Amino acid sequence: MTGKTVVVIPTYNEVENLPRIVEEILGLGVAGLGVLVVDDGSPDGTGEVADKLAATNPGVVSVLHRTKKEGLGRAYQAGIERAFADGADRIVQMDADFSHPASALPAMIDRALAGAGLVIGSRYTAGGSLDDAWGTHRRLLSKWANFYVRSILRVPAADITAGFNLWTREAVDAVGFEDIESNGYSFQVEMKYLAARGGVRIAEVPIRFGQREAGESKMSLSTQLESAWMPWRLLWKLRGGKRR
Repeated sequence: MTGKTVVVIPTYNEVENLPRIVEEILGLGVAGLGVLVVDDGSPDGTGEVADKLAATNPGVVSVLHRTKKEGLGRAYQAGIERAFADGADRIVQMDADFSHPASALPAMIDRALAGAGLVIGSRYTAGGSLDDAWGTHRRLLSKWANFYVRSILRVPAADITAGFNLWTREAVDAVGFEDIESNGYSFQVEMKYLAARGGVRIAEVPIRFGQREAGESKMSLSTQLESAWMPWRLLWKLRGGKRR
């Protein structure tokens, strides 16, 4: 592997999952692969656990503490900026709850080294799948949401709503954080949309999307409503081909 890849993991009350997911990532033995935990003041002690992991793995695991919970988008923005400031060549957006398989990271890095600016860990590209524990209603809802957003924004990706993404520094520069307005899970979609408009080369690696192993989901009703409205807001904002 060439260069430095940092897995950015936003956390809020992930004290059970965090040590295990960090161990799994580091256990891959990929040269230049590190972890940045962005903790939004978790009351369950996640931040303290992250500090211990950083102390045990100096130069490989680091922590960014934020004093309050401001949403997934703001946490990722802060983490991505910190990772690139610390010398990362690539960053990976990854959840702490084991829904994203660490085993896919080497293949995602390989696709970036081959020239892709954005590599998506994809449930819906050929070979991708959902965990068997997902019920029929949840499967249909997920697929419908992805189809809904793709139909509106026309981004050339099978899994536009994916939260498991690798970005090169150049791709993030092409997106431009100053243009990002979404803060919930729709932050992921808005980044992909701006990347596609900016000419970023997009690739997908099939994954098996897992089931949360511990803790509670952060998907609230307000987050779902934001995600439903966001594609139309993006089209309105960027009508006429102008970003600003």
